[in-house]
Amino acid sequence: MGGNAGDEDQVRRLVLFGTKGVVMRCRDFTAAALADWGWLPAEAEAGDGDDVDGEGGAPDAEARERAEDVLLLVSEVVTNACLHADGPEELVLRHRDDHLRVEVSDASPEHPRRRQPRAPSLPGGHGLMVLDRLAGAWGSEPREGGKVVWLEVSRPSRPPWRPR
Repeated sequence: MGGNAGDEDQVRRLVLFGTKGVVMRCRDFTAAALADWGWLPAEAEAGDGDDVDGEGGAPDAEARERAEDVLLLVSEVVTNACLHADGPEELVLRHRDDHLRVEVSDASPEHPRRRQPRAPSLPGGHGLMVLDRLAGAWGSEPREGGKVVWLEVSRPSRPPWRPR
């Protein structure tokens, strides 16, 4: 035991089944974890977006945007599991220091692959482009009975608040 709390992974798991309402459940689960891990200031502390750390820090807009990016990324990988693998089986969030790894497991052995480029105005087929733009890294790994699609993101370099 011992050591700094930031030296150890903090892990949260959500076991899933089916596809109905699963994207929103995963977003809500992730938003709660981000708030607990200090990626978002508490609503009461955030006020109207002004300085929340009392030391001249920037407004929390950048941090909120990053958290919204994470929620969009979770939506994308969970939606892909719904569309291509009969739904996700588990969402795992691994937090260490200022990095977050999101893992979505499903029963399909087929790994994500890019589609032919298409017009941005056409619906569908843009999920992997979103991962490329917003995630620091992403990929997939085989596992018994399917695969895990993972992505990694980091928090903005200096959060404008102090987590409790």
